[in-house]
Amino acid sequence: MAALDLLGRRWSLRLLWELRDGPVGARVMLARCDGLSSSVLYDRLRELTAGGLIDRDHDGAYLLTDLGAELGAALAPLDSWAKKWAETHGR
Repeated sequence: MAALDLLGRRWSLRLLWELRDGPVGARVMLARCDGLSSSVLYDRLRELTAGGLIDRDHDGAYLLTDLGAELGAALAPLDSWAKKWAETHGR
């Protein structure tokens, strides 16, 4: 339930999604996520770091940990389903 609580917080999954291809700095992430406030961004980054899903590299950018990357693999079937759903519902 703790994992679902963390992942269910607004912007958590989006931030993890933004990190799927490699490290991203906080300013870039903020620019990519229209409507995300800097205070919520830093709250989520702290929570995801404390949860062991992300970390920072030597340049200070955020990146997925091995555990965070495993979560991406675990969510792949949901992503596949969501794409089919979007096609069906014109989204």
